[in-house]
Amino acid sequence: MAQDSRVVAVLGPTNTGKTTYAIERMLAYRTGVIGLPLRLLAREVYDRVVALRGPSVVALVTGEERIVPPRTQYWICTVEAMPEGMGCDFLAVDEIQLCADPERGHVFTDRLLRARGQHETLFLGAATMRGPIAALVPHVQWMTRERLSDLTYAGEKKISRMRPRSAIVGFSVENVYAIAELIRRQKGGAAVVMGALSPRTRNAQVEMYQSGEVDYLVATDAIGMGLNLDVDHVAFSSLSKFDGRRMRPLAPNELAQIAGRAGRGQKNGSFGGTGDAPPLEPGVAQAIMDHRFTPLSKLNWRNHALKFATIDTLIRSLEAQPDHEVLVRAREADDLKTLRSLAQADEVFARASDTASVKLLWDVCRIPDFRGISHQEHASQCEVIFNYLHQGGVLPDDWLARQIRRIDRTDGDIDALSKRLAFIRTWTYVAQRQGWTSDLSHWRDATRHVEDRLSDALHSALTKRFVDRRTSVLLRRLGQKEAIVADVNDAGEVTVEGEFVGKLEGFRFTQDKGAGAAETKTIKTAALQALAPHFHLRADRFYNAPDTEIDYTEQGGLMWGSTAVGKLVAGSDPLKPQVEAFVDDVAGPDVTEKVKRRLQHFIDRKIAALFEPLLNLSKDEALTGLARGFAFQMVENFGVVPRGKVADDVKSLDQDARGMLRKHGIRFGQFTIFMPLLLKPAPTRLRLVLWSLANNLDDFPEAPPPGLVTIPAPVGAPDGADTMAGYRLAGTRAIRIDMLERLADMLRAEDSRGGFEAKADMLSITGMTLEQFADLMKGLGYNAEMGEREKVKATDAVVTTDAGQSVADVPVMDAAEGVLPTAATGTEETPPAADDVPTEVAAIDDEGIAPIAEETAETPEVSNHIPDASETEVPVGKAADAEVAGPETEVFYTFTWARPARSGGNARQGGGRPAGKGQGQGKPRGKQGGGPRKGGKPQGGQNFSARPPKKEKAIDPDNPFAAALMGLKDTK
Repeated sequence: MAQDSRVVAVLGPTNTGKTTYAIERMLAYRTGVIGLPLRLLAREVYDRVVALRGPSVVALVTGEERIVPPRTQYWICTVEAMPEGMGCDFLAVDEIQLCADPERGHVFTDRLLRARGQHETLFLGAATMRGPIAALVPHVQWMTRERLSDLTYAGEKKISRMRPRSAIVGFSVENVYAIAELIRRQKGGAAVVMGALSPRTRNAQVEMYQSGEVDYLVATDAIGMGLNLDVDHVAFSSLSKFDGRRMRPLAPNELAQIAGRAGRGQKNGSFGGTGDAPPLEPGVAQAIMDHRFTPLSKLNWRNHALKFATIDTLIRSLEAQPDHEVLVRAREADDLKTLRSLAQADEVFARASDTASVKLLWDVCRIPDFRGISHQEHASQCEVIFNYLHQGGVLPDDWLARQIRRIDRTDGDIDALSKRLAFIRTWTYVAQRQGWTSDLSHWRDATRHVEDRLSDALHSALTKRFVDRRTSVLLRRLGQKEAIVADVNDAGEVTVEGEFVGKLEGFRFTQDKGAGAAETKTIKTAALQALAPHFHLRADRFYNAPDTEIDYTEQGGLMWGSTAVGKLVAGSDPLKPQVEAFVDDVAGPDVTEKVKRRLQHFIDRKIAALFEPLLNLSKDEALTGLARGFAFQMVENFGVVPRGKVADDVKSLDQDARGMLRKHGIRFGQFTIFMPLLLKPAPTRLRLVLWSLANNLDDFPEAPPPGLVTIPAPVGAPDGADTMAGYRLAGTRAIRIDMLERLADMLRAEDSRGGFEAKADMLSITGMTLEQFADLMKGLGYNAEMGEREKVKATDAVVTTDAGQSVADVPVMDAAEGVLPTAATGTEETPPAADDVPTEVAAIDDEGIAPIAEETAETPEVSNHIPDASETEVPVGKAADAEVAGPETEVFYTFTWARPARSGGNARQGGGRPAGKGQGQGKPRGKQGGGPRKGGKPQGGQNFSARPPKKEKAIDPDNPFAAALMGLKDTK
């Protein structure tokens, strides 16, 4: 050292600006070295010096990183990597109180005793080092620095109540991860800082915290070693730690070192516990606030004057005792343990036979155990490295490439990435050693590239796991009480401050399902607050929307496009349902009332349009007496009522009353009294909804597809649902009400006592096969007797029977199926005219069923030509086949009326006989025994018998054409 060299001990608590003072002093000289306790802090100081002097004159040297420009003037190093014998003008060692650390203390003590600058040397640390420094360093000068801000004890507080800009300290990786996970759920996320992280990962995490992307930091005690962070509060999750050998309580000065990270610069800070740690004793808390701690009396020391003659000589020199009362021999470090293990290996012992070999062995043993798997595993790896270096001078390229390639993967979770990062640190350290590889620059770059990739992957994994950016942003904006702006796109997706938070469906906010339970409340609060103006804008748009954009579902829901905005609820009048709007409370009563009013307008107009005939009926003041009472029943039953339910009322109505009701479109059918206009699909769909509401049903029956004449009998439907759907149950199927009345008109002309068979028209209007029609007739109260007979082929129509009857007089059947011609199920038909007796077909508009012309049976033309024998001769082969096969047969049904049990018009109980005059008084009148008709109309509306033949009018003998008319009559 130069004669004017001085040694200064700069002592004081945290946040006194000691490191900044050292940087300023170093830059006042041409050259300088600063030794720092962590490579993370070394990287931080390196960046600061580069910003002031440029990268061309600043070097960074750590165990795993080496950046040395050709014109280096300033060296930023970890304490272990500080170069010796360089003769720099300035030298500084930070956190000198680590001389008392049981693991690394001997390295700091060695720098205290032997490291000096040519002109100035600074030892920076806590005031507890004053005594040992005074005893070991002659002519030392003292500089005391006061803390720039106050540090106060804030007591214990749960993590969920921790204020922003807080750092929570854990003392194990598992503890750090658990705390970070809790903060993510409660507060939106936290940055994670640990000593095991690479500088690249640590810097990326710290940047998240420093930039305000997250408001919380979870760290190990590594933050106590000079890392400068914008922390307002430090909370301890525990007051003890594992020091590598045992769990021990943290000393007050160690707690102070960590707590002192709170309150940087002129900003005050606080410290406390998380609630999981026991409370600090009052004396300890006060000591931390006053920066008063028990002075250190002993420093760890290990001999630096090593002897490399043999392995045993090296071990003995490492075990040498100190010669000063302040110094104590450090406990056995990892490098000495590794040396002892390798000394037991025969090959290693044989190779380390000279001074150079022993020095090489010692250098290999000093490789840090970054992997931390086990001491034996680490020793085995060092043995392989030593053997390669001793044998070939350098590590084989192919072997080193394999070791690195196995680690060069970025898949896996945080633990897997952390392990690979620890593994690559070993090879990064090896690649930094001069002379250990064939191409120092190549392997430095290769290992650095892998470490950077793993660092980025680990940062991404930590962020993904421990940071919920959405919740963090929303919480920060809520805490700042700023106006939060939400954006809603055309799909209803809601973003707040650029973060997707959910969807606005109608007037209700549906939160993103990816959010956890803990952050649900936060996200919803922020989103609803931001959505308030959107609710009003959307309500205005909805209120002015046309009715074509609004609809109702078959379960009573009210839809705006594809979004549910409300539902129907029962009102005091079945035709006047009320609405319930689906609107979030935060939208306010004005929005709710506007949505509700618009929905009520919609459903009122819909009912007025679809049920106009029914509403007109209810408002007709010309209806009086029984007619008015009957009209009320029609309105009460939505325009469709089984005749059996109102049989007595129908009998009581006179012709004038019926005429007035018919003017409103009411048809008095033999099975059902109904208004044909209300059987269209749209009124039917709404009728089912209104009927379900009036009857307080939980599950509304659905309307059948439009246009089907018959449908399968609905299973589990409530009583009356078939009638409201416009159908009547008959057997295993249900037939449409208007088609049933047309069928009844056809059956009236048949002999129901003597029996009759189905006609083609009957099968056509029902769209059934003969077997299905038979089941339908059974459901209507008929017996259906099945039989078989020989099938008459169409080609036999020219042959006469034994009785001389032409086959043309025999009904022609379908030769292929053996049944009368039918229409396919689902054939669209036109309802009959609304009257008691069948008239011409009434047309249906285009809303429901397209009208078709009524089918008429056509008699096939029969030739009068009688074939001669040659024409009627049957080929021999065919005749033989016919004799073997026998005559073809066909199935037919004979229908007769069976008096059913009384059912009160309930179609489910046997499909009872149609109600009306004379109900329950015997079989319907047929052709035989049919009584005279009254007034030319069937009595009661239940008689299916044929109309009696009209009495022929007598020919007037005075008519000049009387003779001709009599002649024509005789020819008939």
